[in-house]
Amino acid sequence: MNLYIPSHSSSPEKPAGRIRQHNEEVILAAAEEEFARHGFKGTSMNAIALKAGLPKANLHYYFSNKLGLYLAVLANIIDLWDSTFNHLGVDDDPAEALSRYIRAKMEFSRKNPDASRIFAMEVIGGGPCLSEYFNQDYRSWFNSRAAVFRAWIDAGKIDPVDPVHLIFLLWGSTQHYADFGSQICRVVGKSRLTRQDFNQAGDNLIRIILKGCGLTPPPAAGSASLP
Repeated sequence: MNLYIPSHSSSPEKPAGRIRQHNEEVILAAAEEEFARHGFKGTSMNAIALKAGLPKANLHYYFSNKLGLYLAVLANIIDLWDSTFNHLGVDDDPAEALSRYIRAKMEFSRKNPDASRIFAMEVIGGGPCLSEYFNQDYRSWFNSRAAVFRAWIDAGKIDPVDPVHLIFLLWGSTQHYADFGSQICRVVGKSRLTRQDFNQAGDNLIRIILKGCGLTPPPAAGSASLP
């Protein structure tokens, strides 16, 4: 990955290192909220400083400019998503592995909706800040993930579905509940989606996707199992 990730020059065990880590976390959380609400162009370093409750000079101490801070936010988002997907292996039970992955992604959407929206807006805008990330290394990583599904197909563990489109379905369906949460709330008549809503949505996604792969879903977590 070629995205900018903030360096930690001090040891985390030292007071200075802990302060630096805390300040970076506060800044990144504030930046995530501002970028999600106003986009990259509509967000200023001053607005992020106000949201973080820190002097603007502190932001420039940790992040030299707005682009560097924006790339750090994107790096955090992608690293979390990718690390979750890396846990799928050819020796896993597909039903259990896919269920865990869907639930993990749904939990990310519940806890980090702003992060998901920032990524969505960046991609919708053509992904100019992700051009270096979506390179040959990324394609190789993606192909290695698709190879897991192909191995399951070859072993007769799942039906012969297209791994590439299955991955897109997994990504899009789980992130939908973060990216389009306001639309969902209006449709179902709620002011916000609860943990139970996300659990029930995850149960249904697991049922739909796994049955489409010829798998039997494990017991539902967020609601009573359907027959």
